[in-house]
Amino acid sequence: MVLDWLKTNVTKAREALQTEVGRFKNREFMEAVVSGCALVAAADGDISSSEKQKMIKYIENSEELKVFKLEEVIAFFKKITDKFEFDAEIGKAEALKHVGALRNKPDAARIMVRVCIAIGASDGNFDDSEKAVIRTICRELTLDPADFDL
Repeated sequence: MVLDWLKTNVTKAREALQTEVGRFKNREFMEAVVSGCALVAAADGDISSSEKQKMIKYIENSEELKVFKLEEVIAFFKKITDKFEFDAEIGKAEALKHVGALRNKPDAARIMVRVCIAIGASDGNFDDSEKAVIRTICRELTLDPADFDL
């Protein structure tokens, strides 16, 4: 009986630790993806519900980000978009700071750019202002926009 209790609790403790380590390991990626999505969503002056839903869908299906509670992702998105509402330049600077964290992680950076492109196209209109934002993101990450047909 004591042995069963010990096995169960050790397993739970190990799972909890793995979740915490995963959160720490991937938080930077989550913040960069959400910040990039916020930049693209704000490019046309309106953060549409289709853009928000596309970002949420990606987060829910991403192996790297599944460790995060959806509420955490939404809270971070709101934190970034609130800065855009206060002042567009402050919002842009804050979002690019988080995006830039992936500068030395080219695989993660490329995935993040592809997600941002999908968010930009999610409302059926991937316009020039959204493309310009993604080119800015690419420059921040030292990636060539031409690699993404931009």
